[in-house]
Amino acid sequence: MLWLIRFILIVLIIYLFYRSFKYIVDPKRKLELAQEQKRFYFLDDQENVRKNFHLTYKGVLFEGEKYLGTTEKAFEVVSIFVWTNNASSLQGLRLEDFHYLQDEIHERYPNAKIDWKSPINEFLQTSDT
Repeated sequence: MLWLIRFILIVLIIYLFYRSFKYIVDPKRKLELAQEQKRFYFLDDQENVRKNFHLTYKGVLFEGEKYLGTTEKAFEVVSIFVWTNNASSLQGLRLEDFHYLQDEIHERYPNAKIDWKSPINEFLQTSDT
């Protein structure tokens, strides 16, 4: 009986270490932490075109939807729509911030055309004129 209790205890400790490790290296947790700390973080699975990417910058969480298309040499991501679910969090962002985000997205997807959804699109159009 004592051996069974020891075995269960060891298995429980190993399981707790495993869950703790999985929690620490979880990319979504890193994204949330970066958002709280108002840092830039880009969470993306570049191998999976169907999966949206998330990025956070200055405490604002953005989501991007990728669309596959053809270029001269291969099938690649050719169009990206980016938006935020919380428009009130955009307060304080400037035009340079959106140019920085576009540059970061273009580093990962150089052939993609980036379209921003409302209200960011209207802001960028009025700022460019």
